[in-house]
Order: sequence, then C-alpha cells, then structure tokens
Amino acid sequence: MRKYLSFLSALCLLAGTGCFGAPRTVSDFNFDWRFNLGDDPAWSAQAFDDGAWRALHLPHDWSIEGEFSATNPAGVNGGALPGGIGWYRKHFRTPDAGRVALEFDGVYMNSTIWVNGREAGGRPYGYSSFDLDITPLLNPVGQDNVIAVRVDNSIQPSGRWYTGCGIYRNVRLVCTGKERVAWGGVYVTTPEISDQQASVLVRTDVNAPEGTPFAVSHRILDARGRVVAKGTDGETILIPNPHRWDITDPYLYSVETTLKVGGKVTDRVTTRFGIRSTEWDADKGFLLNGRVVKLYGVCLHHDLGCIGTAVHHRALERQLDILMAAGVNAIRTAHNPPTPDLLDLCDERGLLVMDEAFDEWRSGKTRGGYGRFFDAWYERDLTDLVRRDRNHPSVILWSIANEISEQGGRTPEANEANRALARHIADVIRAQDATRAITCGGHQLSSTNNLYTSGALDVIGLNYRPHGYDSLRVWFPGMPIVASETVSAQNSRGIYYQPSTGIRIAGWSPFAGVPRPSEEEMKGTIPNQCTAYDNCRSVWSVTDTHQNAWIPVRDRDYVAGTFVWTGFDYLGEPTAFGWPSRSSYFGFVDLAGFPKDPYYMYQSEWTKETMIHLLPHWNWTPGEKIDVWVYYNNADEVELFLNGKSLGRSAKTLDRLHAFWPEVRFEAGKIEAVSYKNGVEVARDVRETAGPAAALRLTPDRSRIAADGYDLSYITVEAVDEAGRPVPTADLMLNFRVEGAGELFGVDNGNAADILCLKGSQKALFSGKALAVVRSFRGQKGKATLTVSSEVGDASVDITIR
Repeated sequence: MRKYLSFLSALCLLAGTGCFGAPRTVSDFNFDWRFNLGDDPAWSAQAFDDGAWRALHLPHDWSIEGEFSATNPAGVNGGALPGGIGWYRKHFRTPDAGRVALEFDGVYMNSTIWVNGREAGGRPYGYSSFDLDITPLLNPVGQDNVIAVRVDNSIQPSGRWYTGCGIYRNVRLVCTGKERVAWGGVYVTTPEISDQQASVLVRTDVNAPEGTPFAVSHRILDARGRVVAKGTDGETILIPNPHRWDITDPYLYSVETTLKVGGKVTDRVTTRFGIRSTEWDADKGFLLNGRVVKLYGVCLHHDLGCIGTAVHHRALERQLDILMAAGVNAIRTAHNPPTPDLLDLCDERGLLVMDEAFDEWRSGKTRGGYGRFFDAWYERDLTDLVRRDRNHPSVILWSIANEISEQGGRTPEANEANRALARHIADVIRAQDATRAITCGGHQLSSTNNLYTSGALDVIGLNYRPHGYDSLRVWFPGMPIVASETVSAQNSRGIYYQPSTGIRIAGWSPFAGVPRPSEEEMKGTIPNQCTAYDNCRSVWSVTDTHQNAWIPVRDRDYVAGTFVWTGFDYLGEPTAFGWPSRSSYFGFVDLAGFPKDPYYMYQSEWTKETMIHLLPHWNWTPGEKIDVWVYYNNADEVELFLNGKSLGRSAKTLDRLHAFWPEVRFEAGKIEAVSYKNGVEVARDVRETAGPAAALRLTPDRSRIAADGYDLSYITVEAVDEAGRPVPTADLMLNFRVEGAGELFGVDNGNAADILCLKGSQKALFSGKALAVVRSFRGQKGKATLTVSSEVGDASVDITIR
C-alpha cells in the first residue's frame, strides 16, 4: 500500500544525477533545460530535436519577459502581460538507484509531464508542489532520457492578480532505494514542552510494497549538528533542556530519519523543526510559548517584482529583510500555497505564517482560475500543502479560503452545502495536522456567514470592516479573532498632493456607487498616481488608511493582530485605475523594493529601535504651501526647523500617528525634524532642496555574490545634483547594460503605470530612483560591471562574482 506525504527536508543539493552510493541524493534539476512557446504534441517525444529551442535554467517565468499591453487577455488585473502555452525539455542520464522521483515546487499552471514520451503526471493548480515517481519510465542505467513539461496558461485571466507562467519554482531529482520515505513522509510534533524537557513524536509514511517489513529510526540533532536524542518511529523521544523556537530566537532542530529494509539502509531524510507552543485565546489573541504576541503582519503575493514569479532565494530574502526592518513579524501567503523557500526563510528569521490554500472554491472568480479544477483536485492539493508545510515552526495558521462567494448562499440548502464543504475541508487539514488552528479570509460581515457558522474554524478571520470586530465578539463568543486582511490604502512613492488633510479616493470606478471625484478634487493630481501621504483610500473603503486601519487592531487585545494589504506592491490589480496602470498601489513598499512613507508609520509603531522619518521631499515652488509630517518613536515631541528657524513643536496622538505642521510655506534650503525625550534630543531627519540632476549614483545592496547562477545584486540608481544631493523629482531615462560574469536580470522604478518591459534595458527614474538587478552566471567567477547611461552621463559599479 502506497502512502503519500510531502518532502520537507533541508538537504544539500548535489550536482548531477548519480546516487554516489548514498541512501538518498537530492540533485538540483534546474539547469540545462530547453524552452519554446507554442504547442505541438510531437514535442513530448524523446526523439524530437529541441536543439533550436532556447537554452535556460529554472526557475523561469516567461510572462514577465513579455511586453505590457492593454490587449493582453489577462487584462490589467492580471498584470497586462501575456499568457499562452509553453514547453520545457531536458535530457539526463538514468542514475543507478532503486527509485527515482522528480519534485516540482510549482508549475503555473495546468502542467503535464512526459518522460521518454510517456505521460508521467502533472498538476492543474499552479501553486501546488508535487512529486512524480518516474522509475518505471526510465531507460536503463546510464542511458539518455528526456523529460518534457507542457505548461498551459492560455485561458486568461487565470487569477485576480499576476500569476506568471512556467516552471517558476525549483525542481529536484531524488534518488533512493526501492523502499523510500514518502514525499513529505515525516511528521514531527512536540506534544509536551517544559523548561526541563520536550517530548517529540515522529511519524513516518513509507512507500513500500504491501507486506514489506521495514524499520524506521530517528536521531534528533541540535542547531550545531550534535545528536541530542534518539528513538524509533511512533515512540516518544525526550529532549532535555529544549531550546524553544521563537520570533526573537528562531532555533531549529532537525530529525534524521533512517529507513531500513532487511537491515539495509534504503533511505535517509533530514527534516527541520522547531520546539514551540501556540495558543489562540478569545480575550488575549495569539500566544507563542505562553506569552502574547501581537501579529504585525502583511499579505504577500508571490511575484518578486521585475523578475516576475521566478523564485530566487535572494529575492525572497530581500523582501523579508525590508519588511522585518519595519517591524513585521507575520506573513499571510495571499492567496495560495507559497514556495517552500519562503517558509524556510520564515523558519530561520522567526516570522509567523498564515499558510493559505485557495482564493476560490467551486464558484470561480476568473475565467481560467482554479474553480474549474476545484472539485476534482482540492482534496489532493490541500493534503499535499499540509503535508509539505506542517513541520515548519513558522506556520501557525491554515487558511482555507479568501473572500469566497460560498460565505453566502441563495437558499438554505445552498448555505448548508457550503457549511458542509467548509467542515470537510477542515477535516482534510486536521487529518494531516491537528496541531495548528484553521482560519479564513472572510469579507462578509454577518452573523450568518457560512464559514463562521460552519464549525470548521478555530479562529475567525475578517477582511477589512474594522467596525465589525466588536460585532464578531458578540456574535461568536469564545472565538479568537484575527484581522486577516486590512487597509488597502493606495500610495505612489514620492508624489505628494496638497493639502494632506481629508481622505482622497485612489482613482475612480462606479464600484459600490462611489461618486466620480469633481474637477476641483482632481486638481493638481497626476494621472494614474496616488498621493504618498497616508490619506488615500480605495474605492470600496470608507476611512481605511494605514493609520485608521491599524488603530482599531492596536486598541483591542482580543484582535490577535493584522495582516496589511499589502507589504509589497505586486503585479496586477491596479485598483481602481485602468491602463496604463499594470500593478498595484497597495503596498507600503513599492514594486522595486523602495519603502513608501507609510512604511515608517509601521516602523514607528511596531519597532523599539529609535527612528524618525520626515516627509515630504523639499523641492517645491517658492511660496507653495506644503504639509509636513514626521513619523517617530521613543520621543515625546518633534521640533521642525526651516533653514535654522524653528516652526514649533508637534507630537503624535493616539489617533494621529505622526507629528504635523500644516501649510508650511516653501523656501529653498533645508528642513529638519528633531525629536526629544524629556527635553533631550533623540533623533533627527533632514530634507534639502536639490538642484538639477548632474550625475547618477549607483548603490548595490551586495557588492559580492555567489557564482551559482541564482544569486542577485540589487542596485539602486539615483540622480544627484552637483553637491551630491538626491534629486527626488528626477525622471531621467536610463539605459542599462551588464558586462562580464553576470547578466541584467531586471529593471524597475516602482511606477505602477510604467509600461516599459521589466526585463528590458531601459527604465526612467521615478521620484528620483530606479533599480537594476544583476544575476550571476553559474560557475563563472570574476566581475560583473553594471553601466547606467543617461543625459547627465554614465555611472558604473562592479559586482564581484565568487
């Protein structure tokens, strides 16, 4: 009898495809692929000549390489980029192994895989990880084989945001003995934890013929690789003096699982885990290791800006580092299973995760979306998700849905059917993992919401509607509550509409009957851009700025925390703008990774490290009236100086989270904010009037990267004046080129309405900044030189590849 479970090991990836005598080898299978757009059944055949196809390595997103167009079927909500059908092919020699499997972390979407011309399997859901046992399809040991992968994202749109296209996540080749630990077949729980000891229970599923006798044993290793306990499968293993995993100390153990058949080792798997306790309380919110932790969370879509959806470890790492600097301690994987790489990083950094399964159930939201596959696939997709991710200590919540129409129903029978489906989905999860709470992203604030009343949930998740927190507490006493999605404020970095008082509406649409703004209201605005002040809301919200959405969560201990929509801007869904907008305005970090001003509001509220942030820039027309804001913490008040003259002191309040000076008359020079605690200076921030752009300045986030074909350096491009001051309004057109041991992998500027290709070699500065991404070549050490050209001259920077 075969049993299935997902592979969670953190293993060293070995080059090539041989087994080298080890019980398990995991080989990086990303290199030496061929790719072609189009569709022909003959391309699955082993004998087909793919020599004219493009050579590349994975992960790969072909959509991001295309041109933005208003006529692309995905529409602006899908990123205005092309879909279609693409094929990948790869040759490899049969390894000497008892069993050979392929592991795909994700293929978007509707993939079909052939090995030597014979169909091996596939997966419709583009966010699911899966494995394929290809042993019976291989040629004899040492002979050539061909894997062909067809990816079909031709029915557009297939998502409510940019989905990408292709084998966009990692692929591995796994060799074991004939009997092996099932894909994801190790499940680690810690049922009892004290300062003196922790009990660890490890259960393992094995792929072996019915009746095969086997033995499974485990060794538990600490973070330094020292053995701290041993035991057999299913027995309680005790770890003395356990080191708990926590957001401030993300300590990781690993369990080494050995499978023996007839006394011979046929497989060995290493699985990371953490020892920690979680609890959800209707009055206190979320507790980690017995103490209350407020969730300072963000929602993240899966694209990585100008490199598209192609998973690169450094791109994920950079995103998380930027968010954590703002105080973020939690991530919601909106609205789909994430790449395993993200969870590994969250484990290592101490970030908490709401792991979300679906954006749609049977009632689909898009023409080509998951709804058309739901009934046939949801149980398997959900099972594979849970079994893949259940050992990650970062994962604290399973989310079964986001804003699905099944929250309601037209008849009592339909309502009960939807509640029954929710219960069944929860049962599927609990059959694989009963240690984590289940929630949802619900947006129908009602005492009869089918998800809330189904009995499926452990935690009620409410999207938006902060006025509803108190109602939920009355309707569902004893149930914990989390603000599963909040804010949806919209901002453009570096653009400031005066005055900053009052609430502005981003764009316009007839959605929900919102009236079209008057000409007076639109005066002084820029087409397809929002203000950077935190006073710009979406068309569907009433007062939901970043500040106004955070305060109700902050002030209610029983609301476990918030997940801001969103941490980063993402491709697609430029609500409520149309073409040429092609990406969102929701993030408090823009698509290029440059923080917008509301980022600093969160930093002032969510971090203890002293900070101060003054806005706006100081390049205006003489005499113009400019509202000045300052975000700060660890201080009583802030004093504002203009060219050395004090303009008085201001302090934030419980309901206004910034110091404020209205209608400061602009005069060129220097504006400076100084914060004080008990009359003593704490911090200061300065803005200076810049002259015309005179040169470019290039600043890499890392000047040395690995020669592995994956590593990235992100280079910020700024215009500066003759004195070296940044020019915040510069919009110079730039030309990029890279020479040497690397390649230009993407360009961006954070402008949601810029339609130049993100994989091209041209991009204009937006609010004074742009970004270039350089990727190393595999195995090629040396130097990569980025040169950026403009009308004010060229600038270059060297990146060492080692």
